[in-house]
Amino acid sequence: MHSEWQLQDAKSNLSQLIKRTANGDAQTVTVHGKPTAVVVSAEEYARLTRHRGKLSTALLRPDLAGENLDFSRSRDTGRDIEL
Repeated sequence: MHSEWQLQDAKSNLSQLIKRTANGDAQTVTVHGKPTAVVVSAEEYARLTRHRGKLSTALLRPDLAGENLDFSRSRDTGRDIEL
């Protein structure tokens, strides 16, 4: 299946481009031979742009398995040097 379109072809075959995109195939549109835009389905766009929350919130969840984590710190102060 063809997934790269010159802008002029994309404009004249927009319905075909949209149908292929709706089937889950991302379509690239080029201008002067350079990739300029990618058309993806609404479902894929929603997945890519959904708000995922903050890392700190995820780390503070009580259901994370923390029993196997080692939080102890080494008492090694490094090597001795002479100045």
